[in-house]
Amino acid sequence: MKVKGSVLLARRAFVERHFGAGAWERVLAALPAEDRAALRGMVLHVGWFPFRLGESLDATIVRVLGDGQASLFEQIGRTSARENLAGAHKSFLVPGDPQKFLAQTGEIYSFYYDTGRRSYQASGPTSGVMTTYDADAFSAPDCLTVIGWHKEALAQCGARDVRITEETCRARGGEYCRYRLEWSP
Repeated sequence: MKVKGSVLLARRAFVERHFGAGAWERVLAALPAEDRAALRGMVLHVGWFPFRLGESLDATIVRVLGDGQASLFEQIGRTSARENLAGAHKSFLVPGDPQKFLAQTGEIYSFYYDTGRRSYQASGPTSGVMTTYDADAFSAPDCLTVIGWHKEALAQCGARDVRITEETCRARGGEYCRYRLEWSP
């Protein structure tokens, strides 16, 4: 499975913004040589990179900067949404209509991952269920970035008090990753 370079760049931007000068270099120094070389190379937003590289980067960020707290990845997801939805993916936003935004879930997924699929089913005017199926690779930190990304995106569409709960997770033995989404209008 591969992920877009924009996913890796969002992590770098988050590290530099929230942990200051030198933090990205500390993360790179703690990575295996092959991963360090790949991340020092030119990472383009449109390029595809092995999911394993992102996994290695995630684990290193948690270990080196996050004091072992994987919850840091929800913040990374929010940062990624702010950056991506202000630029190349701005057309996905539907101000004033979170449900219409979420109806694009499958298409949005394909912009970030090259295998698997994600669906969304509304369960009420301000709630629904999002499910990721058949991804070749998965990780608990990636699921947290999904939560953070969608919280920020929904807020940009006008949702307030967004709550997202991962009910089932492949990284924890589930068949798929399923998220329950709720918000206030």
